[in-house]
Amino acid sequence: METLTVGDFKANFSEVLKKVQNGEEIAISFGKKKEIVARLVPGSGQKKEKRKIGIFEGKGKVVFKNNFLITEEELLGA
Repeated sequence: METLTVGDFKANFSEVLKKVQNGEEIAISFGKKKEIVARLVPGSGQKKEKRKIGIFEGKGKVVFKNNFLITEEELLGA
């Protein structure tokens, strides 16, 4: 992963975007300590992971019977 200062990033914006489009990740640093404040990653490379319910996933089951009735107010506790 390449790291650029904010000034270098601004001066070479188009070239940086081309690199990102080609699959590279670019880090942007800022300040005297040159801390990384942002990362540019290719948009098409994002992995959409299946959202986990939590630590109880697969350990329980909820079933609603056909005669189960509740209003939205009751559900929301209003």
